[in-house]
Amino acid sequence: MRLIIYRITQKIFILCFFLFAIGCKNNKFKESEILSIPFELTIDRFDKKFHLAKAHDIPELKTNYPFLFPKKFSDSVWIKRQKDSLQLLLLENIEEKFSSMAPLEDQLECLFKHLKYYFPKTKTPKVIGVINNVDYQSKAIYADSLLLLSLDTYLGADHYLYEGIPQYVRQEMDIKFMTSHVASKFAANKIAPTKDRSLLSQMIYYGKQIYFKEWVLPKSTDAQKMGYTEAQIKWVINNEVYMWQYFVQKQLLYDTDPSLNQRFIESAPFSKFYLEIDNESPGRVGVWMGWQIIKSFMERYPDTEISALLNLPARTLFSKSNYKPKR
Repeated sequence: MRLIIYRITQKIFILCFFLFAIGCKNNKFKESEILSIPFELTIDRFDKKFHLAKAHDIPELKTNYPFLFPKKFSDSVWIKRQKDSLQLLLLENIEEKFSSMAPLEDQLECLFKHLKYYFPKTKTPKVIGVINNVDYQSKAIYADSLLLLSLDTYLGADHYLYEGIPQYVRQEMDIKFMTSHVASKFAANKIAPTKDRSLLSQMIYYGKQIYFKEWVLPKSTDAQKMGYTEAQIKWVINNEVYMWQYFVQKQLLYDTDPSLNQRFIESAPFSKFYLEIDNESPGRVGVWMGWQIIKSFMERYPDTEISALLNLPARTLFSKSNYKPKR
């Protein structure tokens, strides 16, 4: 009897290994196919052109970049801004941080090759580097065929110019998160906003945006996808069971109280369980758990196409996911 069980177990192991090997081979083939897509991208340094230009160059800049010059402002405003000491300090630090745009362009090219593979109608964007007064809420602006990158918001989490900005915000002000931010902007345009105001629906809506990055940013870490530190990723993994028990026991999943978004979905220094663990937790744990639910669904339905997943109703996805945190 033991011999029979052993042989069966051995065959199952061999079959699993075989399927895994096939999966790896297919993934490598797909990745090779994606990376072979012809695509070139350059970052247009408007920030440099603007601040190193002369006053008489303003009309030409306005002609070439009309979307960066609101008509309500006269040329005198732009001339003054050209020589503003803070703007020039930011430019100096950008130049010091990014001696070459090539590494950033390589990262963006890889991202957009993946976007073009999964969404063939994706337009090649005009990518423009700008200085935006360290507006960390607008680090990347992506609309159709235009991508604006606020280079002054990617100088590094510990940069001296970011003193006074909350730590949970600063941790994402690093170039390693740039492509993740761009991918989030693209995903938001592909996922229809949910009319279901329940916490579960919000978890899965934003969780889809993170899972989307598994397709288009295969080399990014989980921390980069979430905008977390590695320590924060470890925390949510180690506390997944307890967080899920809390949501279930408190009957929060189908609750539509808007305060739940503030506690578990929106960017914050920590999530609000109103327990001792709060100060140890990162913000947006609801988003991370939504991502885990989607992972569970995809493990059961691995052939689901990206468009189908992004359009699947939250409650349907959850019921089919059979999500159960591993102890």
